[in-house]
Amino acid sequence: MKVMFHTTRNSHDMYTASECILKGLGDDGGLFVSDEIKNIHIDIASHTGKDYKYIAKDILSKLLTDFTAEQIEYCVENAYNTKNFETEDIFTLTDLGNMGFLELYRGATIAFKDAALSILPHLMKCSFDNTGAKENTLILTATSGDTGKAALEGFKNAPGIDVIVFYPYEGVSKLQLLQMLTQEGENVTSYAVRGNFDDCQSAVKAIFADKQFNEKLLGEYSYVLSSANSINIGRLVPQIIYYFYAYKISVEKGKIALGDKIDFIVPTGNFGNILAGYYASRMGLPVRKLICASNENNVLTDFFKSGRYDKNREFKKTIAPSMDILISSNLERLVYEIVGSSEALSEKMQELSTSGVYEIEVDNDILSMFEADYSTEEDIRNGIKDCYEKYGYLIDTHTATGYNAYEKVSDKEVYTVILATASAYKFSKDVYESLFEGEYGDDIEYMYALRDKTDITIPKAVDSIESRPRKIEEVINIDDMKDIIIDRLRSRACTK
Repeated sequence: MKVMFHTTRNSHDMYTASECILKGLGDDGGLFVSDEIKNIHIDIASHTGKDYKYIAKDILSKLLTDFTAEQIEYCVENAYNTKNFETEDIFTLTDLGNMGFLELYRGATIAFKDAALSILPHLMKCSFDNTGAKENTLILTATSGDTGKAALEGFKNAPGIDVIVFYPYEGVSKLQLLQMLTQEGENVTSYAVRGNFDDCQSAVKAIFADKQFNEKLLGEYSYVLSSANSINIGRLVPQIIYYFYAYKISVEKGKIALGDKIDFIVPTGNFGNILAGYYASRMGLPVRKLICASNENNVLTDFFKSGRYDKNREFKKTIAPSMDILISSNLERLVYEIVGSSEALSEKMQELSTSGVYEIEVDNDILSMFEADYSTEEDIRNGIKDCYEKYGYLIDTHTATGYNAYEKVSDKEVYTVILATASAYKFSKDVYESLFEGEYGDDIEYMYALRDKTDITIPKAVDSIESRPRKIEEVINIDDMKDIIIDRLRSRACTK
């Protein structure tokens, strides 16, 4: 079966996977989706005894049908290896009773984004070959902390590709900032923007939608825009893999029998991670519930409980900064599935644009798969402490929202996988203060203090990061983003 894609806002114009990966975002501002996913069936029994690479090849070959088997092999083998991840099995499922933590932080940025951004550059290379595109690609990415570093690392020194990352000034952790400022690679750079993540994301989307600016980039500099955010299907599709992998491991450990349904709890900001779980269920994975865990920016919790999406609320900077989001872009893909047409979806997005609010009927089969919960700052700290004291297991501030959701809303009779989206060492200060007394100077000092107290190894990706050469942080205004892009491309042209 050949899988084709269209945007959420126009179901008539069709695209191959390669075209979608290179474009990132539709010309109409919509996100690429495929109506064929519901017709794809993955043989989960065939995964028994197989490794992560085998499952990755199986999933990708069903969805990226304009890729050859050799191209899928190339992408998977170059992404999922011990050069990019600390363990051979890529991700580990740690059991604690009738729940398990899928540890998605074994890569270069110690966050779940590595699962997709380690393979995206290779998917793009093959997409260039498949489409015959000759232009250079400029990847613009807004980040709340994790995607930025993962994009910079994934695309460093990639031929024909430049990356510019925008992140909120003073809106990421000290370690996240150091990860970006110590990044190597002449073709990748980052800028701090005065504003919050939603400001950065909205500005990047506006740049994608600015046809005149895009024509200038192509005509004067031979660059086309693309995205490494989770709005790109090249980011979203690889995240489906680890849901099938977690299920396979759960069967092999005897936690469930083949065919049993399980629950997944997903700390969620931009909605891409949990959406991948929904797509996995459409492809045959036995999922009972997908539980969306949020922080105090709980726009998604309210949506799943009431059917009303309302971004008109106070934006809160929290100790789970990667979830400090009020506009969850990937939710548009789920809403498209719910309302059933691009025309109806476009009306909802227009309502969101003009009033900041839209509503849908909550009585439908799709929404019945989802539950939602959110954690306050105090809840997060208590969750970290409770998990460590009960199980001796160290979780970060984001994963703590998932742990709290398990404690509050899950069915304890159903085996549940919580997606551990980042290492505790990525947010050492807040994790340490949730567990122990004592004050230290910055995140890095807290990281070593946390190691000394818990005797849990610091990931190699960030150990001694403070001693690495770093760039000076460049801070800009949102209105200057286009000028920064042009200046960057001019300077890059001089070095080529």
